Amino acid sequence: MKKNTSSRRDFIKVTGQAGVAAGLSMTILPSLVKAENEFLADSAFTQHALPYAYNALEPVIDAMTMEIHYSKHATGYAKNLAEACAAEKVNTNSEKLENLLRNISKYSTKMRNNGGGHYNHELFWQCMRPGTAAKPEGNLAAAIDRSFGSFETFKTQFSDAGKNRFGSGWAWLVQTPDHHLVVTSTPNQDNPLMDISEVKGTPLLGLDVWEHAYYLKYQNKRPDYINNWWNLVNWDFVAKRMM
Repeated sequence: MKKNTSSRRDFIKVTGQAGVAAGLSMTILPSLVKAENEFLADSAFTQHALPYAYNALEPVIDAMTMEIHYSKHATGYAKNLAEACAAEKVNTNSEKLENLLRNISKYSTKMRNNGGGHYNHELFWQCMRPGTAAKPEGNLAAAIDRSFGSFETFKTQFSDAGKNRFGSGWAWLVQTPDHHLVVTSTPNQDNPLMDISEVKGTPLLGLDVWEHAYYLKYQNKRPDYINNWWNLVNWDFVAKRMM
């Protein structure tokens, strides 16, 4: 994978601004946590609290990375999305973020980047939790077997989608409109909801493979980050998103 030196410089700059994260790593975040069913129904234009502490996903994702990722990068997407909505006269009280993304070609690049960035991160936080099951069960497990042949085949395809994404982007498990499950990846902050996406459907599971998601702990070893990340997947949340 070719390193994105510009992204790394930006990441290091943000890291320096973050201050001493050690003092934050044991801090439990506010109790106003976004419930899973709230995201399932319809995600909002505003940033919600993490459903766990910054250090809850250690040792897979360290507390400093989580603090910077959430409070700097994700917060920036939410702020810039609000600015784009104001400039482009989107009524965030009546409009649904998902519908906006499905028609993203009608909006600016700023809306595309930050609407996708906000949605993707709000989903990403919910796709993880400490102490998860090793693999899905029930209807989700059966659907994965039907679509991919086995969980291990799916896991390999999904991991490869993340490992082989050139530069920055995301890997996705997607349910298509005809209810098949497919694996894909998107560049930057695009996602499968968008009308510009090559593969369209409902994102069930998303993995952030931007350098800021893993660089402090894993440096350029994206495959190690992806391999360890499987220990965090919140399969209950993924199953609830499947129609």
